[in-house]
Amino acid sequence: MQITIPSVIVSLAVASVNGYALSYWRFKGSEVFFTILIIGSFIPYQVMLYPLVVITRELNIFGTLWGVILIHTIFGMPILTLLFRNYFAALPVELFKAARVDGAGFWGIFIKIMLPLSIPIVVVAMILQVTGIWNDFLFGTVFAGTKNWPMTAQLNNIVNTTQGVKEHNVNMAATILTGLVPLTIYFISGRYFVRGIAAGAVKG
Repeated sequence: MQITIPSVIVSLAVASVNGYALSYWRFKGSEVFFTILIIGSFIPYQVMLYPLVVITRELNIFGTLWGVILIHTIFGMPILTLLFRNYFAALPVELFKAARVDGAGFWGIFIKIMLPLSIPIVVVAMILQVTGIWNDFLFGTVFAGTKNWPMTAQLNNIVNTTQGVKEHNVNMAATILTGLVPLTIYFISGRYFVRGIAAGAVKG
């Protein structure tokens, strides 16, 4: 949870602002920036592994919680930005224009108008991030350090232990406990997930 909660919060905060800016406050080169961002989502994680190790080492956060949080935020940014951008673009533009006429600025419109309307897509993004981060093995093992290994790494150590007799009941219990967090989120927020998908998460 020390990895998942901060990573999800930071990812959602940054991606929502990105999507909002790309939808209503387009700047010169914004489409090029967005294209590069989307292309980046198709680059295999393994290709970026060594450069990111070097970067986090130079920042003195390699092997720390902040290091793995930064990595999850970076890799969650492309798809989450796409989700928020498409969702905001599907909202009535009259809301934005009316707020501008009333004198509202960038943050005023975002906080008072866009965020209250974006609960469904926030839930969609949260589910995707929680699932991806909670089930992650590669980044957690490489960047978090042995003292901060995620549940997946701990589960691997329990299941694949080579000493003693295999305790299948313990392995199964550990597996169920590991999967409880994403399952609970799915059950609680399932209806919002469907609403978010239908309201623009997959629209171009």
